[in-house]
Amino acid sequence: MSDEVVMVLRLLTAAVLGGVLGYQRERSGKPAGTRTHMLICMGAAMFTLVSIYGFAGTADPSRLAAGVVTGIGFIGAGAILFRSGGNYISGLTTAATIWAVAGIGVAVGSGLYLLAVAAVVLALIVLLFPHFK
Repeated sequence: MSDEVVMVLRLLTAAVLGGVLGYQRERSGKPAGTRTHMLICMGAAMFTLVSIYGFAGTADPSRLAAGVVTGIGFIGAGAILFRSGGNYISGLTTAATIWAVAGIGVAVGSGLYLLAVAAVVLALIVLLFPHFK
């Protein structure tokens, strides 16, 4: 299979896995839903793919992945809201899910499919069972 086909399949896989978690967030009435999670996961996978294939042999692929990890924090921070009236913070779980989805995208972009699927399953367990609150 050619490198281009592998890259496209990784992007599609990232979209599906990100969409699974995004769908759960959307069904829970959270503002960052399916599309947001799919785009974040695909973007992280794309940056990882570019770092692996685009700069092959000339750069360290882990540097771009590290940029995804730190950069996604800005998007996650936007999901966190502080309601001053009642000292109430909302959006922490959504922000954490966004961060996890970025990690899943990096894993898929790197070809670590089993790790990515396991992360999605574990994240769903945490999100679906209310006793983890």
